[in-house]
Amino acid sequence: MGMKPVISRPRMEHIESNSNQIKVVIVEDHLLTRIGLKTVLERTEDIRVIGEAENGAIAVELIRQLKPDVVLMDVGMPILDGIEAARQICRENPAQRIIMLTSHDGEEDVCAALSAGAGGYCLKDVAPERLFTAVRSIYAGDVWLDSAIAHKVIGQYAHAKNDRINKVASENDSQDAGHDSQLDTLPSLPEPLSNREMEVLRLLVEGHSNQQIANQLVISLATAKTHVRNILNKLSVDDRTQAAVQAMRRGLV
Repeated sequence: MGMKPVISRPRMEHIESNSNQIKVVIVEDHLLTRIGLKTVLERTEDIRVIGEAENGAIAVELIRQLKPDVVLMDVGMPILDGIEAARQICRENPAQRIIMLTSHDGEEDVCAALSAGAGGYCLKDVAPERLFTAVRSIYAGDVWLDSAIAHKVIGQYAHAKNDRINKVASENDSQDAGHDSQLDTLPSLPEPLSNREMEVLRLLVEGHSNQQIANQLVISLATAKTHVRNILNKLSVDDRTQAAVQAMRRGLV
């Protein structure tokens, strides 16, 4: 008879947490990595690790109990991987904020994680300050992608777009060579982006958070958020990733 897999008990931190702190659960199968992540996160005053799990099966139950603000979830784990765990968690609580943390930057994993409900995707070799930014951005309701990953996702859409354009062009060789098929599928914006919104859009495409955009443009965080919201409205998209894709398709960046 085969032996059943042993599922360890989750770790819960019995620490009084300031109501202003961001409560985080770490889901990672490597003990040393969990220890490292916890040590790094707790250098801050506004982030507190309240629980740990070593696989997705434990995580689903632990998150149901602890109701953390943000979950840091490894993609590749035994028993139940991070993407399937995220899918189950978000099916039960669509508002749960999850950052997938992995050493892989493949487009398929990124897209699978985002479609499962994760709001962020971060590489494990990220600098501590960038990890803090990711946690704070996801907590604030933003979508956060590591800049290198954002470029890969956008690149995937760009390649797909080019393939479609080339296919249409080959099917319409008899038409005027100057005809732009892309214009047939992308109507003009009802309201053009302002110069400042274009600056914000370029930084957004590079993967910067609202706070980083505010810092670079020397504007308040509230103003940066307003610009991002206006950009989403003008492009008729729901999130930052879609806005970046639209910007690439329209040649705005």
